[in-house]
Amino acid sequence: MQIETYGQQMEVTPALRSYVENRCERLGRHFEGDCAIRVQLGLEKPAHKAEATATLAGRTLHADASGADMYAAIDLLVDKLDRLLVKHKEKQMEQRRSEGLAKSSAFD
Repeated sequence: MQIETYGQQMEVTPALRSYVENRCERLGRHFEGDCAIRVQLGLEKPAHKAEATATLAGRTLHADASGADMYAAIDLLVDKLDRLLVKHKEKQMEQRRSEGLAKSSAFD
């Protein structure tokens, strides 16, 4: 999994970069293949904003969050991405099950 962190009109400190990487590590449990996550951090006064785009095989997921401070925004963002990845994984499993049922019923 590749994680790219950059700031929009702000400097991303090493502490913020390592926090994003540590929080995004748990997202890797939802997929087996390669994944690239781009995280954009920025300020929209008075709130801090974090946006992420996760690129999976054949799918791009986007989430954004804002919070009182940057760490809260990152936490909310990772939670949203986690929910999106779970939903995506469930849809894939549903499609695989329905394809298997269609194939087995075609031979009956």
